[in-house]
Amino acid sequence: MDLAYLWFFIVGVLFVGYFVLDGFDFGVGMSLPFLGKDDISRRQIINTIGPVWDLNETWVIVAGACLFAAFPEWYATLFSGFYLALLLILLALIMRGVSFEYRHQRDSVRWRRNFDRMIVIGSAVPALLWGVAVGNIVQGVPLDADHEFTGSLLTLLNPYGLWVGVTTLLLFWLHGVYFIALKTDGQVMEDARKLALRLFIPAVIFAAGCVVWTIAIAAGREAPLLWAVIACGAVAAVFLIVSFLFNLRRSEGWAFTAGAITIVFAVLTLWLALFPYVMPSTVDPATNSLTIENASSTDYTLTIMSWAALVFLPLVLLYQGWTYWVFRKRVSRTRIEKAAAVAH
Repeated sequence: MDLAYLWFFIVGVLFVGYFVLDGFDFGVGMSLPFLGKDDISRRQIINTIGPVWDLNETWVIVAGACLFAAFPEWYATLFSGFYLALLLILLALIMRGVSFEYRHQRDSVRWRRNFDRMIVIGSAVPALLWGVAVGNIVQGVPLDADHEFTGSLLTLLNPYGLWVGVTTLLLFWLHGVYFIALKTDGQVMEDARKLALRLFIPAVIFAAGCVVWTIAIAAGREAPLLWAVIACGAVAAVFLIVSFLFNLRRSEGWAFTAGAITIVFAVLTLWLALFPYVMPSTVDPATNSLTIENASSTDYTLTIMSWAALVFLPLVLLYQGWTYWVFRKRVSRTRIEKAAAVAH
């Protein structure tokens, strides 16, 4: 296989990893107003991702760095054309990270509530805008002959882009609620299971519409991997239903696993629908579009990157796996109450 095509799939895998891992972080953050009935329960919810949220975010840094090195033309067009949307995502992520670190620094209800609101906003905005960005990449955007984006932020807020954005928001939220049910006990766990049941219907509606719409877009430009797009969409739908059934059976671990598999195949549905393009143009698609071949780096660069990935990627996976193993236990309400009593 040509290295450019290999790196298209490697970058896709990195984004899949990011959306699965930071996706449940977003979902946890969005759940605060619905599950955090008091400060103890809110701390319980936040502590589920406390040890791992920053590690999960590194996946997008690695994915962006690989995109820059493997597909510089794609990187330049994407980050210059989508800069307002990506800036909003960056500001939201900064807001969320600051809130995690500062909410406990002052014993004030108002102080903590303000940072809790920032966590919710800093989780919902990226969950929505990442979907909008990916949806527009798949659908295609106006590019001129120099591969420069000629639209604006409003161009990105089209029906398909917004539909994909709402879909990612709902799937990430559901994924995060499953994670809360897996990692907590008591009333928070029970409320999380009930919230997951309420989120399931809208998630199914938007996910089904997203899959059908994406298949139609791929079929419209005769995508060579259309069969894989259809297969991945079907697998995502099946595992979304399976996650619901496991939640009904109170099997939190399996519900979370099925939710993660849903996101994996949902992202793959979008990514494979893009192939062999990396950024289709809606203006003269035959000549203005960015493809894997005309957007990639030289074979020498891609060869060096391939050897580096072969060495370092397994180490990163081992370290992340070890981190999750160390912090595998549930976050109990009793333990937080004891810590709060000691602090006072």
